[in-house]
Amino acid sequence: MKLNIAVLPGDGIGPEVTAEAVKVLKAIAMEFNHVFTFDYGLIGASAIDKTGNPLPDASLELSKKADTILFGAIGEPKYDNDPYAKIRPEQGLLKLRKELDLYTNIRPVIAYEDLLNNSPLKKKYIKDVNICIYRELTGGIYFGDKKVSENGNNASDICEYSRFEIERIAHMAFKAAQSRKQKLTLIDKANVLESSRLWRKVVKELASQYQDVTLDFLFIDNAAMQVITNPKQFDVILTENMFGDIISEEASVIVGSIGLLASASIGDTHAMFEPIHGTYTMARNKGIANPIAAILSAAMLLDHFGLYDEASLVREGVEKSLKLHITTPDLNTKYDNISTSKVGDFIEDFINNPDETNLNFTNIHLGQSTII
Repeated sequence: MKLNIAVLPGDGIGPEVTAEAVKVLKAIAMEFNHVFTFDYGLIGASAIDKTGNPLPDASLELSKKADTILFGAIGEPKYDNDPYAKIRPEQGLLKLRKELDLYTNIRPVIAYEDLLNNSPLKKKYIKDVNICIYRELTGGIYFGDKKVSENGNNASDICEYSRFEIERIAHMAFKAAQSRKQKLTLIDKANVLESSRLWRKVVKELASQYQDVTLDFLFIDNAAMQVITNPKQFDVILTENMFGDIISEEASVIVGSIGLLASASIGDTHAMFEPIHGTYTMARNKGIANPIAAILSAAMLLDHFGLYDEASLVREGVEKSLKLHITTPDLNTKYDNISTSKVGDFIEDFINNPDETNLNFTNIHLGQSTII
């Protein structure tokens, strides 16, 4: 298969973790005789610094023409801490999602057996947890009208949804549930918000088309508690934009590190793959950023194009790295000198030598990542 992949590394640790995802994709291409080409563009704070625009026209056109997009992370403290900033890195990502109509964000949350001790939650609550969150991505309060009064003392953000916006992601979530444990949970705030009441009405109506799926509902405040106290009850979660943003970040506690959570942003004609973590700017260029979420996002990219064996091999490499503690410091209590690039090197080597299981630790500590 030939794929032209637009790469938007972004800010902070984005370029470092994205480089490891590209490394893994190149190894897959070589192992399976695919042709993957990578074209790079600017986005976020780095784009503002160089062009004054968080999403330059060149990056948008690059993304539109590509078969798919591999994304890093965006954000910079100097913008986060400035309430008067008119141009912000996040505007680039929001515009990209809207321009490409990437309306469905898919976020798997999987508790890995070898990392159960890394979670602050008790093992009995998180063992075997496997949740898939479907978050609506191009509507709601993030994209509604925003106003600030002339004196700066009043502000508003409008949360608005249409039946069409709800139906298209709900169908995807129902179909995902059919292929999993056949349970779908809608998270809303229908006791207070009209927009949530529309969500509940539309999803209830669609449920008749998916009678093999059990549908239930939780208010967002209760769901935030249930994700921590009883995560095993969930299979597929469906929710609106802001609630999905919050609940998926919270779910990272289950797996022990936000550096493990990948995501896919899907539309009818475009798709983008990215880790859900932020820019972690204090770790920039220190070699301690966890690249696994970015690498698992690359696996989701392969899934999207029907390259299931290739995606499975990437995930096997990730699981092997976790088992052998070839991980960055956020996960590693056994070794303190495994860098971002060494994790990528190990998974790359695993792809090239999947039948070999014993890592030569001396070599990998020297940066040679040889499997024997």
